[in-house]
Amino acid sequence: MSKKINPKTIILIGVFFTSFSSILTRISDAPSLAIATYRLGLTSLLLAPVFFAKHIPEMKRMDRKTFILCIISGIFLALHFASWISSIRYTSITSSTVLVNTQPVFVVLGSYLIYREKSSLRSVASILAAIVGSVIISLGDSSMGSNVLYGDFLAMVGAVTVAAYMLIGRYARKNLSVTGYTFIVYTTCTIVLFIMSLATSTPLTGYSMREMAIFLALAVVCTLLGHSIFNWGLGHVHPTFVSTAILGEPVLATIFAIILLGEVPTLPRLVGGLVVIGGIYSFILAEAAEAKKTACRKQ
Repeated sequence: MSKKINPKTIILIGVFFTSFSSILTRISDAPSLAIATYRLGLTSLLLAPVFFAKHIPEMKRMDRKTFILCIISGIFLALHFASWISSIRYTSITSSTVLVNTQPVFVVLGSYLIYREKSSLRSVASILAAIVGSVIISLGDSSMGSNVLYGDFLAMVGAVTVAAYMLIGRYARKNLSVTGYTFIVYTTCTIVLFIMSLATSTPLTGYSMREMAIFLALAVVCTLLGHSIFNWGLGHVHPTFVSTAILGEPVLATIFAIILLGEVPTLPRLVGGLVVIGGIYSFILAEAAEAKKTACRKQ
């Protein structure tokens, strides 16, 4: 008798696949914008058959506000991929993946500014710890030249923009399925990246089969089998587990970088990375505890 795979196991597999994103980006010879455009474009094409077969009625029912929010969400996602993928060209895989995962810090800030949601003292302390870890990484990278520090800055821009994408998506997804939402957002993201490529004269043709294979791997392995699994997982396990599991990405990416590329992190990157991951992990637990208290009060 066959047994169903535990949803938590599927999410951990998604983390494993997502962790190859920075590795595949590093080994590609294509410009960053081209990588981002092909990654999201191919992902949209792969989602299209499912979307048009099952989700057109959902599209017709969608109100104007939700549609506009999806478009804005897609714009921020495009800015995220453009900045984060570019960061890998300048800084280490460890610094890039750790810093981009500081997005919970900006989600909390945005939640307060937009939704007036307050966080507990423990959550604030955890966020401060993550910020300290980011500073440690940046101070260590500053001795390696301005280009490396610029890469760290781009990774932080990637964190800010993906936080904006998540905050907007939080509202937009209330009336949409995961597939419906992601297809609209990914398609918008592709269009924005395409326009950015044209505006910067980034070539989008003439790539070798090797490069096309990398683009396809980023779309299938890292996006569909990675990020899309996280969206699916939110409907099957507690959000705390998904958020915690995603913290495994910079850890695995660093390990893969050591094994496959011989890229060993410096001590400041290692220490700073551990402080960031520890701070964000503490924040996730604090937010989960606060949510549990709030639920108990309402009962």
